[in-house]
Amino acid sequence: MDFELTELQVDLAQGVRRLCEGRFPLEQVRLVESADRVVDRAGWRQLGEAGVFNLCLAEAAGGVGLGLADAALVFEELGRALVPGPLVASHLAAGLIDGADDGSVVVGLVERPDPAVPASGVHPVVIEHLGDLDVLLVLSATGISSVDPELLGATRLNRPMDPLTPVWTVPALPEGTPVAGPEIAAWWRRDGAVLTAALQLGSAAWTTELAVGYAKQRRQFGRPIGGFQAIKHLCADMAVRTEVARCAVHAAAVTVDQPDVGDPLVAAAGAKLLADEAAVTNGRSCIQVHGGMGFTWEVPAHLAYKRARVLATQFGTETELAESLAESLTGS
Repeated sequence: MDFELTELQVDLAQGVRRLCEGRFPLEQVRLVESADRVVDRAGWRQLGEAGVFNLCLAEAAGGVGLGLADAALVFEELGRALVPGPLVASHLAAGLIDGADDGSVVVGLVERPDPAVPASGVHPVVIEHLGDLDVLLVLSATGISSVDPELLGATRLNRPMDPLTPVWTVPALPEGTPVAGPEIAAWWRRDGAVLTAALQLGSAAWTTELAVGYAKQRRQFGRPIGGFQAIKHLCADMAVRTEVARCAVHAAAVTVDQPDVGDPLVAAAGAKLLADEAAVTNGRSCIQVHGGMGFTWEVPAHLAYKRARVLATQFGTETELAESLAESLTGS
């Protein structure tokens, strides 16, 4: 089996990276920190035109017709650029919600609290990017329903974890209009986990590059700090975490495309678990490599760390993913 990327896949990833560098440079992205709306509508449509949202949609339905392995490469680049907005939700909604595929409609996604889980409905429901949404989809065990964001009467939280991921709360979610059944909801959870893991992978890779670049440039005691063993070990560990996560994410995406090679659910859970760890830990390590300066708002490492913490709560937390993997091993 050939594990190398094809020439077309390399071109795809490089093309998305160039798009992000041109349309979503970090200095431009940071202009909307802590704003109610962070989605650049023109940029969102440009992502749609580039095929980001309809990449896995069948050609007969107007999509590109590629697989999740290709989409994972695209989302890795989006994660590297810290592109804000409900990227995974809009990608999943292509073909289900008119306008999601071409970027003319911004689609959000929230999980309905499970009444069977004790205390799951006690806390308010948190919704991301509500100010930017045209459609809000609600994921539950019984399927997917659509809710009008303007009818929720939500409360904006003033200090979200990620300044580029504004959040609102509502005491409860309305029933909404059913748009898909439980089978679609199940594969959304699986594919959503893989694509979110790809975003985390991109973040982990970017913070590694940021830390290594600073370690080469910053001098202390007459030499670059990258020459000191403690910094070397931090950067080496970051690189290893990133590559381990990359193997898991790419393997999970291929397994979803070709389920005969393994269990897609197990692969997705493992990929998300490793990518979350890589993104969160690398974000923290990048801040440490930058020393005292790393704790300032000006150094962008904190944006990657905070985004990683937010994404680690989506499509399975560390505990949930670890438990699902343990159950797959025991057969229970």
